[in-house]
Amino acid sequence: MPTYDYRCTKCGRTFELFHSIKDETPKRCPRCRGRAKRVPSGGVGLLFKGSGFYITDYRSKSYKEKAKQEKSGAGGTGGAGGAGGGSGGGADSGGGGGKKKPAKPE
Repeated sequence: MPTYDYRCTKCGRTFELFHSIKDETPKRCPRCRGRAKRVPSGGVGLLFKGSGFYITDYRSKSYKEKAKQEKSGAGGTGGAGGAGGGSGGGADSGGGGGKKKPAKPE
């Protein structure tokens, strides 16, 4: 059941009443017993705190680990001369520690 705001037409006091939405009986001021009219309420603020409110809070462990690896790997590739930064630092350039592939004859 909702709470409604009322203002007394006799003394001007504002008060709240908790009743059913279907209750149509005239409301009375608890102080002077004068008739009261319903007034618009200020509304309710809603604040989400903590985890569990967003779809990304429920990602799998493997997804989170991959994202962490990509984030840590992406940190050093920003400028020129970095890995894959356009300076020919690929696997075929000999910097990978493996054997260089021989050129194919034509």
